[in-house]
This record gives sequence, structure tokens and C-alpha cells, in this order.
Amino acid sequence: MKSKPHRPSDPAGPDPLLRIRIVFGDGKMIGPGKADLLERIDRCGSIAAAGREMGMSYKRAWELIGTLNAMFRAPLVDSTRGGPGGGGAVLTDLGREVLTEYRAFEDETAAAGAARLARLGGLIRDIPGKK
Repeated sequence: MKSKPHRPSDPAGPDPLLRIRIVFGDGKMIGPGKADLLERIDRCGSIAAAGREMGMSYKRAWELIGTLNAMFRAPLVDSTRGGPGGGGAVLTDLGREVLTEYRAFEDETAAAGAARLARLGGLIRDIPGKK
């Protein structure tokens, strides 16, 4: 899966950016940052490397994964400690399922709202010297 902001194209105006955060209540949420982190962990095999790619501290990346792992019925990321053989992290089956559902929701929402986003974008004032 490739992380991408959803931007309906409208040659007449700026492209609005759709960023979706799903809030389940009591601080339980998933949004584009956590989804991007999960994708990078899946690709890199490391929470630390995924965080570095995002310009995120090691501590912050671990905090986000801890939050996600505690939020769902089972962990989304399984990690092993470093040592002589090195550590690592992988998405669990539930982690892949959550990521797939979130990205599908983003895609479906962007497709359903593309016309409205384009119209809203067309109402934005041009920035002098930018366009």
C-alpha cells in the first residue's frame, strides 16, 4: 500500500487535501499519521526505521504503536527486541486488516466527495505570487 493524500484534480483551482481521522472515543483514533507509520513498519520491518522515515522520534513511534496495540482487540504490530540477531517489527494479520480498511475508507470517501472537494477548492482565494 502506498500512502497518498487524496487530492481531486481541478485545473481551475487549488487541489484540496483530504485527511481523515476516525475517532472511536476516549482518545482512540486512527488517522493518516498512524496509517503511514503502519505502512512503513510493514515495509521496513522496524518501528525505529519507520519513525526515522517520518521524521519522528523513536519514543514517539513506540508510543503510537503502543496506543494502536492497546486500542484494538489484539496487537497490530508484533515486535522483537534487539540483540545479537537484531530486533524487528511486523504487522499482525489484524494490523494489515486495520490498515486495509482505513485506506479503503479513505479511497471511498475521496471518491464520493471529489466533486464537492473540487467545488470547495474552486472557492479558495488565489494567493498572490503563488498562482
